[in-house]
Amino acid sequence: MIVIVCPGQGSQSPGFLAPWLELPGAREHLTALSDAAGVDLVAHGTTSDEETIKDTAVAQPLLVGAGLLALRALGGVSGVGALAGHSVGEITAASAAGVLAEDDAMRLVALRGRAMAEASAATPTGMSAVLGGDPDDVLATIARHDLTPANVNGAGQVVAAGALPALAALADDPPARARVIPLKVAGAFHTRYMQPAVEVLAAAAADHDVSDPGVTLVSNRDGEVVTTGRETLDRIVSQVSNPVRWDLCMERFTALGVTAVIEVPPAGTLVGLAKRALKGVELLAVKGPDDLDAARTLIEEHSA
Repeated sequence: MIVIVCPGQGSQSPGFLAPWLELPGAREHLTALSDAAGVDLVAHGTTSDEETIKDTAVAQPLLVGAGLLALRALGGVSGVGALAGHSVGEITAASAAGVLAEDDAMRLVALRGRAMAEASAATPTGMSAVLGGDPDDVLATIARHDLTPANVNGAGQVVAAGALPALAALADDPPARARVIPLKVAGAFHTRYMQPAVEVLAAAAADHDVSDPGVTLVSNRDGEVVTTGRETLDRIVSQVSNPVRWDLCMERFTALGVTAVIEVPPAGTLVGLAKRALKGVELLAVKGPDDLDAARTLIEEHSA
């Protein structure tokens, strides 16, 4: 059984979509996604600099657009056993599973990016990766500093989020045998600080038409399989202010009997986590169009 995973914010890099636009129809597809989002994904995926594409309002639609572009180039998700996305990647996965039409997914992610950027601007907050250490001690130390474990990624990686003074205190007083690395993000995503964005998204989501997933869809809130379109959309909305539990997603992959993982672009982060947590599972990061044939072969070999 094969699972396709869709990365979250921070995995993008300048020019990463340029090779994809050489594929027949790709530029037209990305232009249509740009029109739906109201964001120039062609420019941001090819010529915009690193600082520009770090902007939450740009990065989020760029990531979802990139995933949808690559999935169409791959030929869709026929033969794929499951889909999952990390943070904003959950919108990519939901659209690929048939829950949201592409245009609706792009409108939703564009609103998500803007709303989270506005929420971030309201209070000086941030995020720091905590690498290594005893898992229980890491979580206890994060809690002691009044921070939230916003991403529990497994493989010895937790991302703490909250007020900047609290993050500074964590850096000065880290968990034993752990490193604390500040992340270049605009705010404390997946925490209570994002509640204003949740309210904006909840109001907009009520107008979206949804369908039930046509492929097994694993939620990053708790690693559970979501079976209805409405629950999927509700989880996408509430997830903005709740931690991402990618560790539980990987546990679910094991329970489902997953034998291979493909990560869509900008790929690398989730395959890296799987390499440490899912021993014996075949892995492929689709970084460019040259990887598509290998991805198709992998799907055929591990088809559900």
